[in-house]
Amino acid sequence: MKLSQFNFKLPEAQVALYPHKAKRVIKTSTGQERTFEVTRRDEARLMVLHKKSETIQMYKKDANGKDMKDAEGNPVFLQFKDIVDFFDEGDTFVFNDTKVFPARLYGTKEKTDAKIEVFLLRELNAEMRLWDVLVEPARKIRIGNKLFFDDVNEMVAEVIDNTTSRGRTLRFLYDEDGNHDVFKRSLFALGEAPLPRYVIDKRENHHATEDDMEDFQCVFADKEGAVTAPATGLHFSRELMKRLEIRGIHSAFITLHCGLGNFHEIEVEDLTKHKMDSEQMIISKEACDLVNSTKLSGHHVCAIGTSVIKATETAVGTDGMLKEFDGWTNKFIFPPYDFGLADCMVANFYHPESTLMMSTAAFGGYDLVYECYKKAVKNGYMFGCFGDSLLILND
Repeated sequence: MKLSQFNFKLPEAQVALYPHKAKRVIKTSTGQERTFEVTRRDEARLMVLHKKSETIQMYKKDANGKDMKDAEGNPVFLQFKDIVDFFDEGDTFVFNDTKVFPARLYGTKEKTDAKIEVFLLRELNAEMRLWDVLVEPARKIRIGNKLFFDDVNEMVAEVIDNTTSRGRTLRFLYDEDGNHDVFKRSLFALGEAPLPRYVIDKRENHHATEDDMEDFQCVFADKEGAVTAPATGLHFSRELMKRLEIRGIHSAFITLHCGLGNFHEIEVEDLTKHKMDSEQMIISKEACDLVNSTKLSGHHVCAIGTSVIKATETAVGTDGMLKEFDGWTNKFIFPPYDFGLADCMVANFYHPESTLMMSTAAFGGYDLVYECYKKAVKNGYMFGCFGDSLLILND
């Protein structure tokens, strides 16, 4: 397929800059009503695509299968927490349990005090304190430069290599009795949540808040290594996870450390010529056993997010069973694609011409998913990492 086939007009106001907030009204002791907002990650909107029947569902249904109406006669949109109602006991959700670390740091360059941004990608060597990073503005940062990250000059890094136009290798000159854990705690204490640029650039102060480190983290996050969150997983609250457990829906956890490659602009019209960055992934025997037994028993396997789709399609065998895996993947999924493992998936609504939108379209079918995207724009759904979601069912 061609890149231009994934273009559409997305109003700027429909790009979510913060997690979903719900309005709550309480009555005070004097009888006055007070309205306030609370973050409710599981109350964002959910659209459902039924593939076989080629129907799109946006609203909640009553006992008679009719669209529910609110007090003012308006249809009631499905919320993400309603996802439970589409699955049964014995089904399995596959989650990505990667954990985001505070990867965006701000510092100054020696002598000139020029302000710089350093985005940590991954640690290359723990003993030598070597990190692969991106720097901005890159033209000012050369090999041999020293960068300072705090007021007392305890956290200092030296540029020792150029890797790409914006990429650098840094050696942190920090010694706390050689204790690596102390070093990482000190380094991460200086960082902030690595929100995507399309969020940071549109916020008033162009910075993440203290709350973002919690909001940009899945409640089941466990294995540190991601520089961006597996966004669809952000919708799951602890309450929703408990409801899945009570319903008898299993949870399998795989790890794919999400990188920035998902946000890179595609520069070729022919999608077969686009190359994805590699991301580290791990799939355990425990996850394989649970997912495979679910398939063999005829129950549904639902992939939570495009990162899970990428990981499971990397590790699925020709027999349709999930295999153990410990390595890297640069799999790029776009239509047409024959999926081998999950029969359901849920993913956020993403930006035009993004690899994430393409992966979703490959799973649900290009025409049907594109129609869902058109409905989402028309009906005010929110897009991006904090946006609303599309559940794709094979019914």
